[in-house]
This record gives sequence, structure tokens and C-alpha cells, in this order.
Amino acid sequence: MSTIRKKFVLHGLNCANCAAKIEANVKNIDGVAFASMNFATKTLTVEVNNKLELNAIIKKIFKTVNQIESGISITEEGSSKRHNEKPNIKTSKIIRIIFGAVLFLVAIFFKFPERIEFSMYFASYILVGYEVLFKAFRNIVHGQVFDEHFLMSIATIGAFAIKEFPEGVAVMLFYEIGEFFEEIAVNRSRKSISSLMDIRPDFANLKVYDEIKKVPPEEVSVGDIIIIKPGEKVPLDGKVIKGKSLLDTSALTGESLPREIKSGNEILSGSINKNGVLTVKVTKEFGESTVSKILDLVQNASSKKAPTENLITKFAKYYTPVVVFAAAALAVIPPLIIQGATFSEWINRALVFLVVSCPCALVISVPLGFFGGIGAASKHGILIKGSNYLEALNNVDTVVFDKTGTLTMSAFEVTDIKCFNNFDSTDILKYAAYAENYSSHPIALSILKAYDKEIDQSLVSDYNEISGYGIKAIIDGNLVLAGNEKLMLSENIQYEYINEAGTVVHIAVNGKYAGYIVVSAKIKDDSKKAITMLKSIGVKKTIMLTGDNKAISEKIGKDLGLDEIYSELLPNQKVERFELIEKQKAPNSNVIFVGDGINDAPALAQADIGVAMGGVGSDAAIEAADIVLMTDEPSKLIDAIKISKRTHKIIWQNIIFALAVKVIVLFLGAYGIATIWEAVFADVGVTLIAVLNTMRTLKYK
Repeated sequence: MSTIRKKFVLHGLNCANCAAKIEANVKNIDGVAFASMNFATKTLTVEVNNKLELNAIIKKIFKTVNQIESGISITEEGSSKRHNEKPNIKTSKIIRIIFGAVLFLVAIFFKFPERIEFSMYFASYILVGYEVLFKAFRNIVHGQVFDEHFLMSIATIGAFAIKEFPEGVAVMLFYEIGEFFEEIAVNRSRKSISSLMDIRPDFANLKVYDEIKKVPPEEVSVGDIIIIKPGEKVPLDGKVIKGKSLLDTSALTGESLPREIKSGNEILSGSINKNGVLTVKVTKEFGESTVSKILDLVQNASSKKAPTENLITKFAKYYTPVVVFAAAALAVIPPLIIQGATFSEWINRALVFLVVSCPCALVISVPLGFFGGIGAASKHGILIKGSNYLEALNNVDTVVFDKTGTLTMSAFEVTDIKCFNNFDSTDILKYAAYAENYSSHPIALSILKAYDKEIDQSLVSDYNEISGYGIKAIIDGNLVLAGNEKLMLSENIQYEYINEAGTVVHIAVNGKYAGYIVVSAKIKDDSKKAITMLKSIGVKKTIMLTGDNKAISEKIGKDLGLDEIYSELLPNQKVERFELIEKQKAPNSNVIFVGDGINDAPALAQADIGVAMGGVGSDAAIEAADIVLMTDEPSKLIDAIKISKRTHKIIWQNIIFALAVKVIVLFLGAYGIATIWEAVFADVGVTLIAVLNTMRTLKYK
């Protein structure tokens, strides 16, 4: 049964703990096959099994969301309905906090009768904590007991109950101010992540007869003509039919140098037109365009959660109830069994446990960290399809490469010409080019490219292509043979035996051996650098699997410094060899396969991490792999691994820091050393620090 995928934007969702609860509860709705909540983009992705019950299931989803966090407005992603989201920090809230703080300070610094003093503290408490108390009550009504609002309410009401009025107000005040700064930090990190992927075009200049209309890119059809002015984003994929310009493709590929583009060239959405005016014929609708696919790929990455994210979600589910019950035990048991112990003293200690029991620092910073890492990678032309793949890159043992299109260029080129019997290289290249003129084989095309002159076809007659041997033809009155050793032997030509890494094309003219041309695939400029750097960052083994002949493969492998080379492999043999390599990997480590994304689809699917040398706009590569390197440069893999290691390091810094502070405060609170002040820092203060630290994942150079 096929599932229906829907994406909803939850406007006004600012509670990470609530986001985790929304995901967990939506998953439990009958008919929902899959649910994933992306806190960074406020997007809920769901897959529904039954098309007939779709509307009923969506109503249940909306009801569930509003039970967990009311005041949220839900719209379907891509909906034409515009939503003006209210600012997160309301002016009325700031005014309430200021008035509450002034009242609190007056009560502290001036002496008043006990009743008036209590009234001032209580009024201050209500002004400052009104929103927290209201949310706690509302959530209890909806069955959501163990959340930060309930815990803060109980902790501060408890402080009032034991007549610690200043502490009750101060803690609520400090908590609200901390929440204020935390919200600012979270929103800033969200904006930073969004700006990394700010490649979505806002409009297209559609040419209708002699008029230019500014329309949304979604309204443009294939075959329409659009005008792209200097400084504008390219809204859709197309072909340039008029104009010349430089394109900034850094948002797609991470390349800093602009690309020159002119009439006849393909142009990709998401790049920026630097100077000239371009007239473009649209070749893909917006939903199928490069920019749309990249945005969808990056934004959907959060649905494939990393093991660390799942671990923290599971931990948060049990951590809060455990600490709350520990607080209840701490408030009740010691006064009953310890001589001289008072309930007020131990309730105060229990309140510390309640405040510390909210896992916000972890629930916010971990998913934001992974999303930031994926955003940073996309800025460098590396598309990672899930935070699980980003985390898997942190522990790579072996990297396996395909050869053609991965370590070497897809196109062949003439690398050597040798002459015999008084022929020169110009003669040999000319005869070879005329002989190969009718062929579309990559070898023939490379010879024609090297010759780079007009071919006069009237000079060619009696053309005969001999399958498996080569070509025999009369060229400018001369009998020319161009082909392999078998052709030379069959025509009784004494030729020079060559053992070079490449395809050798022998040339004979009028029965005389003229020489040979070596055609081979050129090694990419940064392939050697990529292999060297992989070893420097801890990859133990680099391997090449190819269907090419042994001599060529071994020469390339040796030049690049690869550890193992397996050549002359058929596609099924390549997969079999890869399976053997995977079995030999170290425990808890991963194997990467890097291929061109088309011929290597089986191996890409088999690998722990499949990496495609996708090239900008290669649909097959984007579909086949877990990670796509948009510039076809093997060295981008180093950036991907480094971003993974950096992201992993920052996330675990946050986890260790948050847990360490919470454990220390819990321990000190149990012994009566830590007060609710320290507990609030362990909650709000630690969350703020963790979010600020998480923003470092966005900055990779």
C-alpha cells in the first residue's frame, strides 16, 4: 500500500520539548505510518496509510498538536495561504516582567508590614509568572503533566508555601528572563540555518509577448521564456537562448569563482546572475528544478534522525519523570526517618530537583546541531540526506572509489602520440581524426577534440568500420588503417607493441606503420589530494573498484596512492567485491562507496554511506546516494567528514556539559548546598549556553 506524504508548518512552536512530544504522539495516531518533527524549521512531516481517511487523520493530528501546545497555527507546506506569525516575544510580556521586577525590588529594599510585603511579592509573582502558570494549568487539563511550566509552577509555589517569598519570585523572574534570551538564541540559530539555504527564488520575470510579468516560479511552465536581470536569482532550470553573463553558483556548489554562461548553455535555478541580462527557455517546472530538489532534500534530512538524536529523545522521555519522583521522595522520606529534619527544609531541596528535571538543553541543542551541520555542508556543495548519515561520517574506516567519473574525468583525452617511418604527429592526428569522424565513441570524440579542425568529408571514401578491430578508409587518396593490434595483425602491418596505461589507437598509411595515439581518462586535479587527506584524517584503507583494464587501473591506483585496486570487474562482480570489503571492516565503523550515481547504484545502495559525484543538477545521483557532492570533486568528501566530526564534537560538548551541570546541581541540592537559583541556571542558563555553542556548527571554513 502506497503512503501519502504531507508536511505541515507549525507557526508559533518555540518549545523543543513540546516538539518531541508532538512527534511521539502523532506517531501513535492510527493510520500514521511515519512522523518526524523538525524543530529547526517548525515542520511536521507525516506519512498516512489510508487515502480515504486522510482528512480524518489530519484532524486528529491537528487536535494532538493543539493539546500539547495551544496557540499554534498549522498550515500545509506550500499552501498559498499566507501566514503572518506573531512575534515570539510579545511587548505585553516584556512590560509585565518589567513591572513585576520593579515591584519585587521595592519589596526587597523597603520595609513594609508583613501583609503588604506578601501582597507585593504575590503581585510581582503573578505579573512575572502569569504565562508559566497558565500554560501549566492548561497542559495539566490536557494530560501533559511533566513539562517545564508545571515543574517551575510547583517549584515556585512550593517556595511560597515554605514562606520563601523573595526566592519564589526571584526564581520565576530569573527563569522568564532566561527564557527570553533562550528564545532569542533559538530564533537566531534558526535564521542562521535558514540563511544557509536561502536559495529559493521569490519570483520569475515571465515574458508574455512583448510584456514582462513578475510571477511566482510555481506559475511558470516548461517552454516558457523568462528574463533574468543582473543581481537576480535564477528561478527555474532552463537553456540560455540570448545573452551572456557570469553566474554565482556558490549556493549550489560552494564554489567561490563565478561561471561564465552564454547562449546555448544550461542554467540552473538557485544560482545568481551577476552582470548580463539573460533570456532563458524553461526546461523544468519549479517542483522538478534543481533549487526545489536541493531545498527539499536538505529540509527533509531531519526525518532521518541520527542515533544520538534518538538516544536523547528516549533519555528525555524517562529523565523528567524519574527526577520528579526522586524530588517527591526527597521531600517526604528524609523528614520521616531523619531525626530533627523538617519538611520545609527537605521540600526546599526537592524544589531544586523539580527545576533541574527539564531536559530542554539537550532536546533543543542536539537536533539544532545536526541541522546546522547539514546546513553548513549544503553551503559547501555537499547534500546530506539525513542526520544519520552526517553522524555515520564521523566513524569511517574504509573508502571505496569507482574510477571513471569519480577519480578520473568522464571524458577521455589524447595523452601521447608516437611517430614512426618519417610520419609526424600532425599527420597521425589528422589521419586518425578523419578515420574516426563518423564514430560517436568516447575514444573517437577525444581524438576529434585533440585535432580541433574542420573535417572535409569529401576527402573520405570507401569508409569501412570493422567491428572489434577498427576503421579502414581512403583518406585524401591514402589507404588508412586506425584501430587496435588485431587490425594491424589482420592487415600484416608490423606495428610497435605498447604496454601503456590507456587505449592505444594504431595508425597505418598505405601499408606503412605510421605510429600510435594513446587515449586515456585524465585523473581529476584533486583526486590525489583527496586520497592523501583521507588518510591524514584517520581513514585506514582506500580502495578502487573498476571495470577498466588492469594496466590502466594499476597505474592510476599507484599514482594516487590507493591501498587496493580491483580491475576488470563486471557490475555484479563490483557489488560482490564490495560485500567482501564490508565484511572486513572494523567493528562499529562504516564503509563509504563513492561513485558517479548512475552505473554504481547497486554499490551505492549496499554501502553504509553511498556518496555520489553528482554534478550540479544530476537527478540520478541525487536519487541514488545518501550524500551528493555537487561539484564532482573527490576532495569534497574530506569537507563532509570534517563537518561531521566537528558537528559530533559540538553536540557531545553540549550533552556532557548539560548532564554534568544537572548532576552536580542535583547532588548539591540533595545535600542542601545548591538553592533554586543554581537549579534555574542548570535549566535555563545551560540551555542558553548549549544553543549558543550549537551555532558553531554553522561556521565551517
